[in-house]
Amino acid sequence: MRIKTKLNLGVGLLFILIIILSLVSAFYVFSIKKDTENILKANYNTLEYSRNMLLSLDQMTIDKEKATAVFRQNLQKQIQNVTEPGEKIANDNLNYHFEILNKNFTNELLKTEIRKDIFAIMKLNMNAIKQKSDIAKQTAATANLWIAIVGTLCFLIAFNLLINLPNNIANPIQELTRSIQEIANKNYSKRVHFTNHNEFGDLAKSFNTMAQKLEEYNSSNLYKIFFEKKRLETLINNMHDPIIGLDQNGVILFVNDEALKIIGKKTDEVIGKFSTTLALSNDLMRSLLLKDLVPESNKKQPMKIFANEKESYFDKETINITITPTGEEKEINIGDVIILRNITLFKELDFAKTNFIATVSHELKTPIASIKLSLQLLENAKTGTMNDDQKQLVESIKDDSERLLKITGELLNLSQLETGNIQLNIEKSDPAEIVGYAVNAVKVKADQKNIKLVLEIPSHLPKVKADKEKTSWVLINFLTNAITYSSENSTIIIKTTSENDKITFCVIDSGKGIDARYKNKIFDKYFQIPGSNKSGTGLGLAISKEFIDAQNGSIYVESELGLGSTFGIILKSAV
Repeated sequence: MRIKTKLNLGVGLLFILIIILSLVSAFYVFSIKKDTENILKANYNTLEYSRNMLLSLDQMTIDKEKATAVFRQNLQKQIQNVTEPGEKIANDNLNYHFEILNKNFTNELLKTEIRKDIFAIMKLNMNAIKQKSDIAKQTAATANLWIAIVGTLCFLIAFNLLINLPNNIANPIQELTRSIQEIANKNYSKRVHFTNHNEFGDLAKSFNTMAQKLEEYNSSNLYKIFFEKKRLETLINNMHDPIIGLDQNGVILFVNDEALKIIGKKTDEVIGKFSTTLALSNDLMRSLLLKDLVPESNKKQPMKIFANEKESYFDKETINITITPTGEEKEINIGDVIILRNITLFKELDFAKTNFIATVSHELKTPIASIKLSLQLLENAKTGTMNDDQKQLVESIKDDSERLLKITGELLNLSQLETGNIQLNIEKSDPAEIVGYAVNAVKVKADQKNIKLVLEIPSHLPKVKADKEKTSWVLINFLTNAITYSSENSTIIIKTTSENDKITFCVIDSGKGIDARYKNKIFDKYFQIPGSNKSGTGLGLAISKEFIDAQNGSIYVESELGLGSTFGIILKSAV
């Protein structure tokens, strides 16, 4: 018989008996519940009414009217609650004697008769309770018998399944598991032998066929596997970037010549060794393994390594290698590959560019300052009067010198940021004072386009933890851009808010807005939105972001094309 058929018969019969047991239990529980409810509903209420009537009868000598009302109320309830044979006659006698008592409350004989009537009613219901209790007991006994019979049948079937079924299934599975382990250990000559004509017999045939094919495959493809392994090792060894391969336990599987040069060890000193052991005596290996212990910001910094008789810079990339074993669905980790990309040439070019920018910017500031001084002398009336053309020429030179001074200032700031020489003076500052300084710096430019600057600064705003000069520079940059891209006679809002322990500064304009394609790029160096004013360098927002990031703050932009833009910064309050 097939295992599936055995399981269906055994479990199916057990399932049917469990359903029968449940139905029998439910039926008898309902019957007992019904008998109990009859006692409570029919007889208990009568006893309660009778007790109340006896109490009120005793109270008639004290408070006649109240006791009579209570007695009459319970009597009416009892008259409507006739559930037992002879109870109606007893109720009528009680009602008859009570009506006579209403006419003569001093008649003690009538009260005695009334008590006898009440006791008669109580006796009828007590007898009924006893009879119904006997019926409930009989129902419970019958229920116990049937539940015991059906439960015993369920137990016998379940016990039979418990004894026979696990062995019928587990024994072949255990033998098959042992055979699979032998195959996993490359003992491809292992076979399983099941004589039963069931699913396990079919499985044994399939397993033996698979083992035979694996044995043939192992014998014929061993040379190819070694050849491919050698070719892969040669390919890795000829790569110009240092490469180190680790297994899932941290054992070094392979390392190319470039990696050996910077590590300073030989192949036999590295291959097969635990990377953690090498890290104890090798600073480079230690720095390579500290991938989860350093802050995220430091991971982006290139590694400085003394190699090729000079300081070299490498960008580390760790690739986690996972595979999905044949016949399985879950991936497993088999190791990591560490690649060090040599970026020394690019770093040297970047240093040269930064130094060049810093030198040129610094040298340009002196002649520009001289030009501005000369312009001030020309505008002084003591040096002589100028005609309109001369004044226009002076104004043009002044604008160009201001623009050049702004560009050189941005380039100097950029060089400081790139070389890490930025100096911050973090202190408790008044947000209103920072905003006021920025507004005063751009007020003349705003008045030229008749743009209204609206300040929304709440009173009692907490101090902000910031570099006042750098933060004002960022707000001036926001305002300058807003004025540049806003139309005449428009309004720019400078809003400052406080929420939790954060202070937010934002500049809101009603200009043409920013296309969604460029929102993620506007804080990149030298980026300018296509079709925008090209008079700047594309560095203002990039420098602003660096200034705010250096203060552990955040910068953001919200904009929709045609609906204006909102540029904001968020800094920690000093509370």
